Amino acid sequence: MTEDDVDRLMTNDVIAAIEADRFPPGTALGDILRYDTRIVDFGPGDFVVRENDYGNSAFLILDGTLQVVLSPNLPERLLGRQTLTRKGFFETISQLWTNSWRPELRDTARYDGQQLRGGAKLESAHVVIQDIPTILNEHRTATLGVNDFFGELAALGRIPRTATIFAETPARVLEIRWQGLRELRRFDPGWRRQIDETYRENALLRALREAPMFSHLNSDDLQKVSESVLFETHGAFDWHTTYKRMREQGKASEHGTVIAREGDYPDGLLFVRAGFARVSKTMGNGERTLNYLGAGDFHGIDELYAASQGSSGGDVALETSLTALGYVDLLRIPRQALEKYVFPNYVAPERRTSQLAERDVGEDMLMEWAVDMRYINGTQAMLIDLDRCVRCDDCVRACASTHGGNPRFLRHGSIADHWMVANACMHCADPVCMIGCPTGAIHRSIEGGMVIINDDTCIGCGTCAASCPYDNIRLVEIRNNAGDLVQDAETHLPIQKATKCDLCVGNIGGPACVRACPHDALRRVEFHGSDPFAGTAR
Repeated sequence: MTEDDVDRLMTNDVIAAIEADRFPPGTALGDILRYDTRIVDFGPGDFVVRENDYGNSAFLILDGTLQVVLSPNLPERLLGRQTLTRKGFFETISQLWTNSWRPELRDTARYDGQQLRGGAKLESAHVVIQDIPTILNEHRTATLGVNDFFGELAALGRIPRTATIFAETPARVLEIRWQGLRELRRFDPGWRRQIDETYRENALLRALREAPMFSHLNSDDLQKVSESVLFETHGAFDWHTTYKRMREQGKASEHGTVIAREGDYPDGLLFVRAGFARVSKTMGNGERTLNYLGAGDFHGIDELYAASQGSSGGDVALETSLTALGYVDLLRIPRQALEKYVFPNYVAPERRTSQLAERDVGEDMLMEWAVDMRYINGTQAMLIDLDRCVRCDDCVRACASTHGGNPRFLRHGSIADHWMVANACMHCADPVCMIGCPTGAIHRSIEGGMVIINDDTCIGCGTCAASCPYDNIRLVEIRNNAGDLVQDAETHLPIQKATKCDLCVGNIGGPACVRACPHDALRRVEFHGSDPFAGTAR
């Protein structure tokens, strides 16, 4: 953003209404606009956001008209995503003799008109709607115009976009990164009120209704609870960049900011809306990890309920501390609201703190390892029992035979005790790799929830690979059906595509790596939840 850009923005009605004198000198309004926003031009048919995409920006329309697709949803193929099809039994078996010995063959005819890259600088790339009138006729839409604002809930809460929005006419849009949005909400009452009211109207009631402790409330009582809720964010939104840097330096990852401290008196229930947080207890001069919380979990309910029953004169201190792991978005539900609307019908579960504290040293070590390495983010991590693994590489060969000659994982990774988490996509709960893909090629499948890449719309820009905290996405040079490397016509450099584990989404029977292991040493696990080191994979 140039000085002229900032000056012109200051004349916009929405920006001009911001109370600039409320911002401290170190976080001046002009600096926020200069460093945390950019002006983006969209042509007719360009997608601004896609439903179920992850993003870190909100948008203010400066000029032009956008359309919000309400119903029915646009087809996945139109959004640049892969349409999943299952191979039949004989088609799956035939891969053993029909695969070429040359890796990464592609039918390049599918890429006609696509902006494939061969190492040149990243240019603007969009999947474009070609027939806007047909979309408007077949889908119910809503129009957004100048000074309309959208996308703030997904940007601040790290949740999927709830709708697809595309440009109907040439449009100019101000994109505001989450950092700038956070500061605008923090210092300007108007922005804070607008964002908070939008969340209460569109998302808060649904989030509370889905929580078991509020399921018995009628609409009026639920509305009163929602009106008392406070919104909080802790930690770093772009935690993955710090995580990668510290891993490269051989340092342990940081746990982030303390949200609630052991020994303090709770003033409300902490309800996790997005991200992860660590539950710990003081042990000597350090902290012992007892558990970790994700979306839908809560902290402090035991102490608040005990206080409501008159224990210790009505005040009970927190038994554990809560610390942000990277980034966490919270709802703080006041104690008074719980005592009036929840606790009269609340059945207290068996308290778990003492049980968790009884873990042995080995279990403690595995818990700390999973937290420090951020494996708690994984929903389908590849966990290998090294006591059973004989290094036969059958898993690698099975993966390669399913994916055109190149395996989609590396059989090495971080080790604790006799467990190893291999370098394979974990299909994370917080998929930071999906943020910033210009064509929507990397996305979460509606069927199964796995993170997959549409090879037809991937332009090889490497944004997803650079963002993955675990280095589980790779760029590979592709070949045509004749086995020749495909080159960029301008740079004459090999064209690359992003690849990673897709859980063998097209094959019957699930991941080939798991089925091929002759010693049952490999399984896919979710670290968040029940003990991934015991029992069978979920």
